[in-house]
Amino acid sequence: MRLGIVGNPRYAELRGLLARLTVVADGHGIALSAEPEVAELFPKAVAPLSAGSEVDLLLTFGGDGTLLRGARMFYGQETPVLGVNLGRVGFLTTATPVTLESAIDAFIAGAYRIETRRTLETTITAEGKEPRRGEPALNDVVIHKAGVARVIHLRVWVDDEPVGQYSADGIIVATPTGSTAYSLSAGGPVVAPDVDALVITAICPHTLAVRPIVVRGDARVTMEVAPPVPEEVLVSFDGQLGASVNPGERVEVARASQSVRLVRLEPEGFFARMRSKLQWGDLSDRERP
Repeated sequence: MRLGIVGNPRYAELRGLLARLTVVADGHGIALSAEPEVAELFPKAVAPLSAGSEVDLLLTFGGDGTLLRGARMFYGQETPVLGVNLGRVGFLTTATPVTLESAIDAFIAGAYRIETRRTLETTITAEGKEPRRGEPALNDVVIHKAGVARVIHLRVWVDDEPVGQYSADGIIVATPTGSTAYSLSAGGPVVAPDVDALVITAICPHTLAVRPIVVRGDARVTMEVAPPVPEEVLVSFDGQLGASVNPGERVEVARASQSVRLVRLEPEGFFARMRSKLQWGDLSDRERP
């Protein structure tokens, strides 16, 4: 078995977890490979890991951001991703430092299930120019103004039908996976991961008439900056990578053909994670200090 490791070196406990992982790997005959910043934290040398490496499982150490970065590295390879949460929420992760060894044992024994999550692709177009491709996104694609926070005017279409013009700090197009991320904090709805839909959420809209919209999962969402055009407009992918949007360009977001495969070990489902990680619902069934 080949195990790839991606991690966030900022977490002080990572070195100790990698030492524990080494013991587990030696016991099961697992070949380890890690990205350079993580490889140097292992107690012994491991093989290098890069995008395109062939592994049977990708293990991410960190929060959801680390898992998103790891999933992007192996985008299109259908590599299962198992996240070990070292952060505060880690909604997409399934293991913790306490359950590291049992998580590896469960995967080896086949005691897991796979959640297939849809992704987004982005195309930036302009009349008379070659289209530009954006980065793949598991959570969301966001168009917003760079620099000082200020309102931006955006025209929006769903397929070829005009939705209208938005005055807001930006617009989020989220997958069901991303509905519990930035879109949720901006007032968007929670969408269960098995629902075939996209969510369009305005960031701090400057009118009470604007509310989030849920559209078909195979819809094409197009956004264009309306005058007055700010000096710099950006489109970001999962909040980690971005590109500039020039005057006259349209940002088209649609469901991609590729997906991300998340490993789930615990018996509880999506709503149980909502209750435990997002503190969903009332507090009557929780222990008091």
